[in-house]
Amino acid sequence: MTAESFQPSGDESGPEPPRPTGLLDVLSVAAVVLDADGRIVFWTPQAEELFGYTAEEALGKYAARLLIHPDHLQAVLSLFAEVLATGRSWAGAFPILHKDGSTRLMEFRNMRLLNDLGDVYALGIAADHTLLQRVETDLALCERLINQSPIGLALMDPDLRYLLVNPALERIDGIPAEDHVGRHLRETLPFPDVDTIESALHQVLTTGTPLLDQYHVGRPLTDPDHDHAWSLSFYRLEDPGGRVLGAAASVVDVTERHRAAIEADRARRRLALIADASTRVGTTLEVEQTARELAEIATPELADVVAVDVLDSALACRRTRKPDNGPELFRALALKAAHPTPALRAADPPGDLAAYDGDRLVTLCVHTGRPVLVRHVGEQDLPRIARDKEATTLLARAGVHSYLAVPLIAHGEVLGALDLKRTRNPLPFDQDDVVLASELASRAAVAIDNARWFQSVRNTALTLQRSLLPDHPPHHTGLELASRYQPAQATSEVGGDWYDVIPLTDDKTALVVGDVMGNGIDAAATMGRLRTATCAYADLDLAPDAVLQHLDKITCDLEHYIVTCIYAVYDPHRGQCRIANAGHMPPALARPGHAPTLLDLPTGAPLGVGGIPFETTTVDLSPGDLLVLYTDGLVETRHHPIDDRLNVLLSFLDEPHRPLEQTCDLLLYGLRHPDDHDDVALLVARAL
Repeated sequence: MTAESFQPSGDESGPEPPRPTGLLDVLSVAAVVLDADGRIVFWTPQAEELFGYTAEEALGKYAARLLIHPDHLQAVLSLFAEVLATGRSWAGAFPILHKDGSTRLMEFRNMRLLNDLGDVYALGIAADHTLLQRVETDLALCERLINQSPIGLALMDPDLRYLLVNPALERIDGIPAEDHVGRHLRETLPFPDVDTIESALHQVLTTGTPLLDQYHVGRPLTDPDHDHAWSLSFYRLEDPGGRVLGAAASVVDVTERHRAAIEADRARRRLALIADASTRVGTTLEVEQTARELAEIATPELADVVAVDVLDSALACRRTRKPDNGPELFRALALKAAHPTPALRAADPPGDLAAYDGDRLVTLCVHTGRPVLVRHVGEQDLPRIARDKEATTLLARAGVHSYLAVPLIAHGEVLGALDLKRTRNPLPFDQDDVVLASELASRAAVAIDNARWFQSVRNTALTLQRSLLPDHPPHHTGLELASRYQPAQATSEVGGDWYDVIPLTDDKTALVVGDVMGNGIDAAATMGRLRTATCAYADLDLAPDAVLQHLDKITCDLEHYIVTCIYAVYDPHRGQCRIANAGHMPPALARPGHAPTLLDLPTGAPLGVGGIPFETTTVDLSPGDLLVLYTDGLVETRHHPIDDRLNVLLSFLDEPHRPLEQTCDLLLYGLRHPDDHDDVALLVARAL
């Protein structure tokens, strides 16, 4: 029997044998057949590689003499005889003599063979012991790694059907290993983007380029209510000959890292929101604007629907009693939604007053001064959130599923509440949201507190200021009059600007415009004293310069006040106006058919300087002539030369016949900026 008897027919000079494709080829397993006498009758090419002898050198030779060291000859002959006699196989490692004279340890499997004639043969299958041991170690290591690894591992065929999965993957996707085998990848993956994953795997099978560390998020069967994250890597599997066997996938559970990253990002966004709030909330000293800024900053980052409601008593700066369990009257200041929702119609419109009973959650919030959190809003909770039954229905329709109210507290006083609802945001409010909302509410409450006191003081100041000014001047003989007083927008202090119209004997009229330098209650008091004194001296029918002289003496007795003033007396029977100036801005005169001009009057010193005389100038006024008296707040700015501003003033007087009310509005809106820092008193007179 020869080696050719066991090989396909073919020319030895034909093409080279194919590259190894399997484990047996990698191990180079040799087969040797001996006859009953121990002669070699079959010798494979692998035997030649293993033992060093060609088929011609080995066939017909006694195997024991060719391959066995004399020291082991007797043992081998005994084993050979036992195998042939009993038919029992033998397995083990045995040293063999190589052709080069070295001794090599081989792993053997020996068994008896019978042919159809009853002849007995012995088959020996051999492989290099060291190589086999290394492969066995590698396989054992691979098996341990696969079965004990915390990383999910899967082998798939080219059609992406599972061939094998390890226990870790069972735990990850919640499906037993036996239920994976034969199923497609998409049948087990808990990812919404499974199409993308399959496409990527096909690309790996086509190109052989691994795809590493692909981040995917999904909800496994074992935890369907929470997101988990995995890092997926894909590799193409090939045999030693390069044939594609399929693909391997590794799945690493990175849920904790994913959640930590989400939490870190959430914390970063919260810090950014707080930082943003510090610059965007409280930009003005207006309660309504501050409330709107708070609502805008909280939407949609914190809630889908945000309302800011302040206790009406706190808004009026009169809340002194301790809260009880009774109802509270709220004024809605701001309302903001991240998207169109019926919840807007359930809320109180900004500016409205609404009474909420003591059992309402927003009332509980202001009574206790603590946040009220309803993580999961049920049907029984909505009536305690809404103002009435209709609002309850609207909130249910809007899908309000989580609710949070935090108090607005400044300097220990509860001013109102920040009301938060979630509809589209699927996450319920948690304690982190409570902390964030409380921080925003605390910052906003201080701004609202400052704004409400500012507005209260400002309202008081304006009331005092206006009480010191005359009412709209009544009709005066020969004159048509209009006036304006506009307080500064950037201060809560009372200004010292004033105007007055004083009827005199013989149908004459005194026109006064003055400005006490500075502001505050003291400036207003000084202005009131000077106005009273001016009226008293005007009744004496003194010349304008004499009136200013007396006012100067009074002002000198006041502390640290400088006052500018224009005092004019119009006589309709003579058509003349006698004017004296104490350091004030020059009056403007507009005549029909002529360009408007500034009256060239002796400027004089301000009142309070003392010792400097004043002069009276007579100006003729014809019917239709327009005389404009004003304080410096109308024309002075920090950014323009005063001459340019005076020219602008004159340009607005190009139509002397324009109605006086229109002229006042034109001057104010044309020359005045809303944020100007000074008051304005304006008096316009037309001769009739």
